[in-house]
Amino acid sequence: MTTVWRRALFPALAVLGAIALQSTTAFANCDWYVKTALEQQQRNLKLKCGLSGGEWSADKGAHATWCASVSPDASKATAQKR
Repeated sequence: MTTVWRRALFPALAVLGAIALQSTTAFANCDWYVKTALEQQQRNLKLKCGLSGGEWSADKGAHATWCASVSPDASKATAQKR
C-alpha cells in the first residue's frame, strides 16, 4: 500500500508545485501591472491629459482584479498600449 501512495503522491505534488509557481509568477506580473497602471494614471493627471475609463482608474484593487482575470501577455499589452 505504501508504494501505491508514493506513486500517486509524487505526481500530485509535482502538479501542486507547478500551480504554486504559476500563481507566484502571475502575482509578480500583476504586482508589476498595478504599479505601472497607477504610475501611468498619475502622469495622466499630472500632465492633464484627460484620459478616462477603466484603464485610467486610480483604484489599485480594480487594476489587480482585472489583471488576475487575464493572461500575463494581455496585461503587458494593455500597459504598453496605455
